[in-house]
Amino acid sequence: MPGFDAFARVAKEVRRDVRAARDRDPAARGVAQGEILATWPGIHALLAYRVAHALHAAGVPFLPRLLSMLTRAVTGIEIHPAARIGEGLFIDHGAGVVIGETVDIGSNVTLYQGVTLGGTGFATGKRHPTVQDNVTIGSGAKLLGPITIGHGAKIGANSVVITDVPPNSTVVGNPGHPVRVDGRRVEGPDADWIHLPDPIAEAIQALASRIGTLERTVAELSEEEPQQTAEVRPLRTVKGPNPAGG
Repeated sequence: MPGFDAFARVAKEVRRDVRAARDRDPAARGVAQGEILATWPGIHALLAYRVAHALHAAGVPFLPRLLSMLTRAVTGIEIHPAARIGEGLFIDHGAGVVIGETVDIGSNVTLYQGVTLGGTGFATGKRHPTVQDNVTIGSGAKLLGPITIGHGAKIGANSVVITDVPPNSTVVGNPGHPVRVDGRRVEGPDADWIHLPDPIAEAIQALASRIGTLERTVAELSEEEPQQTAEVRPLRTVKGPNPAGG
């Protein structure tokens, strides 16, 4: 029966959303499934989106956008009814999350509060990001334009990304700089935004090292005492426990 099939599909999607919240949100550990379903705004927003998306695909006027607007008023999460979202999306906290009209999101993606998947300019057609599977996007990050975020990538908090991101890489900064983490793949969600690489500090360190080498070479040629090279300290700590609990 078509009605029963639709109900079974929605129930399966809701169970998957609850499971994603329990797996990726430390605050959900030990919390009953019913409580997660009743009090997690990300799950409410996704459920409303699926209804609005189905109505939009069926060509129903006005109602999909009205439902999207009401959901934004209740949850603080705005998802355009035409956006395409895969399985296992988890929106943590959710306040200020915006997902634009031509966004494509793969499976097992994690978004934190304040994330914008937005467009640029007034062009028509594909104008929003494509986010592939197993991507994690940190709080306040802005991904703008028809860019592609590769599988397993991690976007640091408050990064502004306007170019494609390679798979299994990390992006930090404004504009975002892709940085591979210790030469290893980045798989699954990871909320450790404190111990990300700092490309600016690394570039300054490389320049300071090069200047020191040149100063020593000049001092040897001129038989003068070489000057002490100034110490370059990282802009953020690279030690300490992982705040994500990993």
